[in-house]
Amino acid sequence: YDTSGPAGHDVAQGLPRLRQPWIDQRIARGDDNFSQLHYARRGEITEEMYFVALREGFPPEFVRDEVARGRAIIPANINHAELEPVILGRNFLVKINANIGNSAVTSSVADEVDKMVWAIRWGADTVMDLSTGRNIHNIRDWIIRNAPVPIGTVPIYQALEKVERPEDLTWEIFRDTIVEQCEQGVDY
Repeated sequence: YDTSGPAGHDVAQGLPRLRQPWIDQRIARGDDNFSQLHYARRGEITEEMYFVALREGFPPEFVRDEVARGRAIIPANINHAELEPVILGRNFLVKINANIGNSAVTSSVADEVDKMVWAIRWGADTVMDLSTGRNIHNIRDWIIRNAPVPIGTVPIYQALEKVERPEDLTWEIFRDTIVEQCEQGVDY
């Protein structure tokens, strides 16, 4: 079970977009809901479900049924096509999450991508970006483009970067931050 993705790629180029043909096929047929839960509840087995079934050693129908019942999730944003799907749920292998993130003290794209790569090499199945410093959006974009695993966030960290004082945070700023992160490719 190896979630490290392709080796030896140029981080300035990002990983190959493994899932792009799967996503394009759904867009071409006019889908407007791309969640794995949606497909599972319609009785469909997606390429992501096949992928995790092979990785986990279960029949694809079992994966679909567990997702449909809400007992498992496949965090796979359509804007994160570099992702190799991972399943989380009580009947599947335990997953390891690693936390990374920049701060007001240190903030560089190269450092954060390097942290993410090393976390995955050492066994992380998912990575949580807990950045609190400046330039969060750009840094996360490079993390996502180079991540073969699901990337999560705490949206309020980036929302607070957009205001002078915490009490200046509004629902609209917070909502727009969540939408921005979804459009960027954040998986959870």
